[in-house]
Amino acid sequence: MSGPARIVVFGATGYTGTLVARALVERGARPVLAGRSRDKLARLADALGGLETHIADVAHPASIRAAIGHGDVLISTVGPFLQWGNAAVEAAIDAGANYLDSTGEPAFIRKVFEHYGPQARLRSSALMTAYGFDWVPGNLAATLALTRAGTAATRVEIAYLLNGTSAESGGAEASAAAAIIAPSFAFRQGRLVTERTAARARRVADASGKSRWILSAGGTEHLTLPEQFPHLRDIEVGLGLYGASSAVVPYVSAVLNAGMRIPAVAGGIRRAMARKANGSSGGPSDEARAAGSTSVIARAWSDKDELLQTTILTGVDGFSFTANFLAWASIQAAGGIIGTGALGPVQAFGVDALEEGVRQSGITRADRRSDQSLIASAI
Repeated sequence: MSGPARIVVFGATGYTGTLVARALVERGARPVLAGRSRDKLARLADALGGLETHIADVAHPASIRAAIGHGDVLISTVGPFLQWGNAAVEAAIDAGANYLDSTGEPAFIRKVFEHYGPQARLRSSALMTAYGFDWVPGNLAATLALTRAGTAATRVEIAYLLNGTSAESGGAEASAAAAIIAPSFAFRQGRLVTERTAARARRVADASGKSRWILSAGGTEHLTLPEQFPHLRDIEVGLGLYGASSAVVPYVSAVLNAGMRIPAVAGGIRRAMARKANGSSGGPSDEARAAGSTSVIARAWSDKDELLQTTILTGVDGFSFTANFLAWASIQAAGGIIGTGALGPVQAFGVDALEEGVRQSGITRADRRSDQSLIASAI
C-alpha cells in the first residue's frame, strides 16, 4: 500500500470501537472500519458518512494484515486482549505499521513491552498499548509531579478515580475478568516484580480530601516511569472501581489466583469468568457517560515519606476519554512517530504534546501546588 497513512479501527462495531470511530470522524479523519460483521460495518460506515470497510477476524490473522500497509495506523479495541489481542499486534509489526489499543490488562501490556517491543523495533513499528483511560492520564500526572519533585522523589503513587456512573461495557467486564486471574506486576525496590491484580486495597484522598478505596493494578507507569526517572524505587498504581467493597477484593483475588495454580481447578475458574463476562454487549449511554467524571492523582514522595508534589487531573468519564485520546493519538501517529518499539505516551509524544492531547480528550490539570492530604492504609 502507498500514499498517506490510513487509520484502521479494528473492532469498529463494538462499543469502544464505535466511540473511537465517531471521535475520529469528528476530528476530520476518514478511518477504515474493520470487523467481522459485514452488515454491522456497512450500517456504521453509512452512519458516519460513507467510510471504507474491511472484513477482519482474529481467527484469520491474514485478514487483519491485509487491512494495513507500512506506516499505517492500526487501532485495536478487540478484547479480552489476553485472549484475542496477539493477532492485531503481530499484523502491525509484520506490516511496519503503528499500533494502538484500548487494553488495560496488565499481562497483555507486559507482553507488548517485553515480547513484541523488540520485534517492533526491527520492523520500524511503534506499539502504543493501553492508550485509553487505562493508563494514559497517570503517565502524564506522574511525569508532571516527578519532574517538579526532582531527584528527591523515590516513590510515586497514582490513583485513578471514577465519579458518577461506574457502569462498564461488556468488553471492559470481559477484560477485567481476564485480568484478575492473570499475572500482574508492580515496581518495587527498583525492579519490576510479578504479583496478582488487586493484591492490595488502599484508601487515598481524592481531590476534595475525601477518602476513597483503590485496588492495586499493573499499569504502563511501572514500565515507562523508571526509564524517565531512574531515581524511582517504588511505583504504586491503583484503580477505584468498587467503593467500600474493594476491601474484600484482594482476598477474592488471592483465592482465584491460588486456584489457577491447580490444573483441576483452573479450568473451572476460567469457565466461570467467561460466563460472567458479556463480551461486546454495549455499554453506558451517551447520557450516562455525560453524567460521569474522573480524576487521576499522582503524589511524589521522598525516601523519608515526605510528600513532595501532587498533580491532579480531572475531566470526562473513562470511555469518552479513551475514545477521544485514541482518536487524537492515532491522528498524531499517522503523521509519523519518531520512536519505535513499545512506547509509553510520554515517550511517543513528549510531555507538552501529551498534556495537550489529554486536554483535547477531556481531562485537564486541576492543581499547581503540593498536597499534604494523602490518607493511605494497606490491607
